[in-house]
Amino acid sequence: MEPRFAGQGAIITGGASGIGLAVAARLAAEGARIALWDADAEALARAREALPGAQTTALDLTEQPLVEAAARATAAAFGRIDILVTSAGITGPNAPLADYPVVAWRRVMEVNVNAVFYCNRAVVPAMQAAGYGRIVNIASVAGKEGNPNAAAYSTSKAAVIGMTKSLGKELARSGITVNCVTPAAVKTPIFAQMSAAHIDYMLAKIPLGRFGTVEEVAALIAWLASRECSFSTGAVFDISGGRATY
Repeated sequence: MEPRFAGQGAIITGGASGIGLAVAARLAAEGARIALWDADAEALARAREALPGAQTTALDLTEQPLVEAAARATAAAFGRIDILVTSAGITGPNAPLADYPVVAWRRVMEVNVNAVFYCNRAVVPAMQAAGYGRIVNIASVAGKEGNPNAAAYSTSKAAVIGMTKSLGKELARSGITVNCVTPAAVKTPIFAQMSAAHIDYMLAKIPLGRFGTVEEVAALIAWLASRECSFSTGAVFDISGGRATY
């Protein structure tokens, strides 16, 4: 049987580590050609060693012209863009909203909302021209339920959910599906941005009593990025160890 993603071209943002790298490895193992977009050039170099043959682009995803240029370059290299997975994100500091640093709020919105918008916007024309595409945005259970002392992160991930629902409806008859996943806490390098108290809070909310793994999230995303996912769009897929209540 031919590999599930044979001949397809996939872009993974934040693909140098964490969930993004796990997704890239899963798609590559099933035949996809991989383009990793990440701001961390050193991490990208390590990712190239782990994924021989992957294309890597170091760029600031909050700069829309750079995202557009990267999309054109990837489309030219692969001849197509079949899959986009937006994994790049930051948590921002943990603080009550009344004390939340305005500069930090703006940075979280730039990375977690604006950059996702730029990436989605950049790949849609190529997918429309091909009559096929799969977009998977990584949101968070925080965007559904709201985490205390994480107003910026929770708000940004709620925005990703809204964007996904909107774009999914816009493209519903185009052959392009747009979905998002809402993980509970998954132990990745992003934990270094959080306080110990906040990490303990997140763990206490998960009925399974453990954090998720990047491989578990990658397995769900791989299905959403496949042709098998043909009747779900504008949807939110929970992977939260039982935490989510809707």
